[in-house]
Amino acid sequence: MLVLRWICVLVIAYFAGRLVSKFKMPSILGWLIAGMIFGPHAVGLMPQAILDASWYKIIIMWMQCAFGLMLGTELLWSKIKGYGKALMITTLTQSLGTFVVVSAAFAVVFYFVGVPLYLALAFGGIALATAPAPALSIVSEFHAKGPVTDTLLPMAVLDDVVGIVVFFTVDSFIAGIVSGGAVPLYMIPVMIFLPVAIGVAVGFPCALLLRKAKGKTRILTVVLVGITATVFVGWLFNNYLLSGITLNYMLMGVAFLAVFTNMVNEPQLAEITDDFRPILAIALLSAIVDLGAPLDYHLIIGAGGYTFLYIAARAFGKYFGASLGATAMKMPVTVRKYLGLTLLPHSGVSLVFTGIICTVLSGVPELAQIVQGTIAAAAVINEIIAVFAARKGFELAGEIKKA
Repeated sequence: MLVLRWICVLVIAYFAGRLVSKFKMPSILGWLIAGMIFGPHAVGLMPQAILDASWYKIIIMWMQCAFGLMLGTELLWSKIKGYGKALMITTLTQSLGTFVVVSAAFAVVFYFVGVPLYLALAFGGIALATAPAPALSIVSEFHAKGPVTDTLLPMAVLDDVVGIVVFFTVDSFIAGIVSGGAVPLYMIPVMIFLPVAIGVAVGFPCALLLRKAKGKTRILTVVLVGITATVFVGWLFNNYLLSGITLNYMLMGVAFLAVFTNMVNEPQLAEITDDFRPILAIALLSAIVDLGAPLDYHLIIGAGGYTFLYIAARAFGKYFGASLGATAMKMPVTVRKYLGLTLLPHSGVSLVFTGIICTVLSGVPELAQIVQGTIAAAAVINEIIAVFAARKGFELAGEIKKA
């Protein structure tokens, strides 16, 4: 019955997306709102029991790995050489810029209200990461193509890496102050490179098979088996070898798909991408509904000053950090002006990071409540704003056309 209820929500979300698109808005907004309305905090058609179920978590892991296809296929070595230094610098300015702006904004406020200043670093660490699924769904729906899209897709991968390094460094620093548990610093490289290694290890033999595979059925079978094997290996590491550590399944998918992207020829890659498109659409729909389901719309009403400070400071850091890096590296004008707007989606990553920080702060419950209440409310408000902003960014850059 729980599986049927979940499928029912996905169907409703799909039609909600179709309805929203009639008003020239991205379908993702309908998916996100449907997840929120039918999630555990509202109608409850998709209750907490589903979100906590092992089968559901495994499916979402698979979907996260699968939509790595959109990012992995952009990691052609020939393209990366073209981006090179400009992409790296712009990623660092928008990520670290957001961390600095958000941390500084909260440090000033906390200084006057008597809250420990180290808590400002927690907000900075949570803020710098970007959730790629919303922007990817807009790229997919509107067939976005151009300098902003070409920069955003590989940046989503690098942004995840920077986010992991900075957040878990901050997490360990705060844990040292409050004497809570945290991820040891030596584990941070493991969390970055192990998912990549898993993806490459599974992707290489699959790429060899894909070179010889003929026909849609065989090609899809190799890709689907490869994604499943990647998720299975990651699951084994998470559950039996790395106690308390959660590996990034999207990074695994990106690495897996990047391998055969660079090993097959362009006609084969185009065929694989085309054959996989319906599965990718389902993966994106499931990921966005999963993003919306934990969001509590009641928090919009109770949102306080910290919530709006967080949203404003993060938006400022993302937009102007991206603009600064793109300008310094002489990237196209549209990238300088509009890349920052496509980097605003955030909620899935923010909620995961919030849970980790709140565990560290469990011995100081009043501080944990500040973080939890602020980020939970910001996740609801920011995600709705961010969808409009991301869509507008692609539109202003002249990179979208209706399917």
